[in-house]
Amino acid sequence: MRMIKVLVDSNVLIDVFSDDSTWFTWSHQQIAYFIDRSETYRLVINPVIYAEVSVGIESTEKLDQLLLPKYYDRESLPYEAAFLAGKAFLQYRRSGGTRRSPLPDFYIGAHALTAGYRLLSRDNKRYQTYFPDLDLIAP
Repeated sequence: MRMIKVLVDSNVLIDVFSDDSTWFTWSHQQIAYFIDRSETYRLVINPVIYAEVSVGIESTEKLDQLLLPKYYDRESLPYEAAFLAGKAFLQYRRSGGTRRSPLPDFYIGAHALTAGYRLLSRDNKRYQTYFPDLDLIAP
């Protein structure tokens, strides 16, 4: 059986780790769903996601306890994804996007798309706009 990989956007992890009053339940249920079906699905993070999540965590040891390799594969960012992220970000800026939208979001979407992964995120509008072929799991 082929393993289906799901890249987990940092906003979903932050919802769970911070016990977010609005999004905790949805985000926790999504992660639990894929972990409970680990014979079919594998959750994935990359260095950008790790960095964004680390902001609210006091140490690498604590973060590594939260992102156990038993549940999360850690992958590098492919150069093809970096190129695609840059192009999507350029399109965003040319269409009037503000600098408040960080380039890392584009890296995450591009990584999922170029690797053929599903993306678990609640930022569906941006991903649908700039990566319309992305297999997105969103509320």
